[in-house]
Amino acid sequence: MNFRKFIKAGDGHAKKPRKRAQFDLRLRLMLVGGALGLGAVALVGRAVDLQLIDNAFYQQKADARFRREVPIPASRGMITDRNGEPLAISSPVESLWANPQELSKHPDRLPELAQATGLPLEELSRAVSQRADKEFMYLPRHRRISPVAAKRVLDLGVPGVFSQREYRRFYPQGEAVSHVLGFTNIDDNGQEGVELAFDEWLAGKPGAQNVIRDRHGRIVEHVSLVRAAEPGKDLVLSIDRRIQFLAHRELRRALEETGASAGSIVVLEVATGEVLAMANLPTYNNNRVTGENRDAHRNRAVTDLLEPGSTMKPITVAAALEKGVITPASTFNTSPGWIPNGRFRTSDFRNYGVLDTTGIITKSSNVGSAMIVHKLENQYFYDFVRSFGYGQSTGSGFPGEAAGLFPDPSRWSGTSKQGMSYGYGLSVTPMQIAHAYATLGNHGRSIAPTFVKGHAGESRQVVSAAVADEVVRMMQTVTEPGGTGTRAAILGYHVAGKSGTARKASGGGYARRYLAFFAGLVPVENPRFAMAVVIDDPDTSKGGSTYGGGYVSAPVFQRVMDGALRLMDVPPDDIDTWLAAQATADAKRAREQGRAVPAPATPAVAPVVSAVQSTPVAATHVAGGQR
Repeated sequence: MNFRKFIKAGDGHAKKPRKRAQFDLRLRLMLVGGALGLGAVALVGRAVDLQLIDNAFYQQKADARFRREVPIPASRGMITDRNGEPLAISSPVESLWANPQELSKHPDRLPELAQATGLPLEELSRAVSQRADKEFMYLPRHRRISPVAAKRVLDLGVPGVFSQREYRRFYPQGEAVSHVLGFTNIDDNGQEGVELAFDEWLAGKPGAQNVIRDRHGRIVEHVSLVRAAEPGKDLVLSIDRRIQFLAHRELRRALEETGASAGSIVVLEVATGEVLAMANLPTYNNNRVTGENRDAHRNRAVTDLLEPGSTMKPITVAAALEKGVITPASTFNTSPGWIPNGRFRTSDFRNYGVLDTTGIITKSSNVGSAMIVHKLENQYFYDFVRSFGYGQSTGSGFPGEAAGLFPDPSRWSGTSKQGMSYGYGLSVTPMQIAHAYATLGNHGRSIAPTFVKGHAGESRQVVSAAVADEVVRMMQTVTEPGGTGTRAAILGYHVAGKSGTARKASGGGYARRYLAFFAGLVPVENPRFAMAVVIDDPDTSKGGSTYGGGYVSAPVFQRVMDGALRLMDVPPDDIDTWLAAQATADAKRAREQGRAVPAPATPAVAPVVSAVQSTPVAATHVAGGQR
């Protein structure tokens, strides 16, 4: 027996060993290759399924990481004056932004970035750390900067710092038109003035596009346009840049000469109600708006309320003429220069004795105005003055326009109406004064003021044309010898106007501080322009009437209107005066040169008109009482 065939098991029993299996290499290789092939097929199939058939879920996840919808900024509409001169334009600029997640990974580059941007390192570091979990932040104080300045920062190659195209508003005329235009904020939304009133018209609609950004935030592909940007619409204002600049310049000159604290000018085109100029001082530069001196942002011409003083008297006279209780020939004994008004007095500058209706306006008699208003019923006087726009908005649409204060007769005291007849006890804006005078110059038809060229405002007849024209002729005497506004006279033109001086209310009474007014129309034969000038708190140290409207405000009216008439090619309506002034000037030059004095020339009207329009002639002023 062969004992080698048996093996002793662990339990002590003998066990016969199994035969060794034969190794088949070919079969094993086939099995392994088949398994690998099936795995490859499965992987390809799954890839096809994920990428081509059922790819929405994973595409969405990928898009969430790299695909972004970015805005396409829309350019704000341009604002121009009536002649197409730009007043507000939008220029492409760059805004620097950063990805805080990326930038926070490179703290060693922050000092370099801080130096390039001029930001304190502590401020920049704090801004980045506070937004470390965000993907976007604007670099402080580096939004809407010049492309050149942005490029200097981008050239440093700081990781996570980029720029995007935006638009910035620029105002070429600066502070001269700032109160009319207003300004926009950092997001290019209108904040004040015309920019606010027409914000929806000017703003346009931003667009959007889908882009793919890499992990550094850079755009690597523009995928699709979601919606195109719609630029804002342009706006043509009624403002004439030349007259606006002229008004601003002369108002500044007046404040410097009189020591006044503030002033306003409004110029309207009589036939259309269009605002040709509106200037205020103090002013500000709307290209660089700061939080300082917010008071200078106020458009005093439409927001400030003031008692209109003697500019009210032509309206009082018009009310009485329309009612038929007086005529132009009616006379009034104003002696001894004052009359009682309750426990107060209504006084004139001096005792004018007996005055006719025209004389009350010529001499600016408070007593005469008081005598006239006593002939009118309270409700009639109230309704008539309201029809001229006092106590209600003019309808210009300017943001923040004040309606004024004109109390109902039920709230009047025994002295109210008498004071109102010469401009106390009610409050109006400079715009309302100019509008009221434009109504008289437009033959009694009131047209709502507008800042948009060609935009016809509401029109209504508030007083008969005959009465309106008669009052305008009466106001012409104010600028002629003996009137209170001779400083407003313009050589070659008949001027109708009214000066006014009102004491400023203070602490329940009136202080020794004044408002100086002049409001008027030119030319009288066919009024083209209405203008109101208000000078606030002129220096009274020289005494006399040197702080009154006829002395302070009338010259401003003269200089602005003299320029406007020539700029707009308005033919003169006082040829005789112009010829006389020319003859006097020629004679003076002849005497100085030792030549014979030439005989007065009598050229035809047409050549004279042309000469007046093309020759800048300084206006002569006739001495007279100023108030």
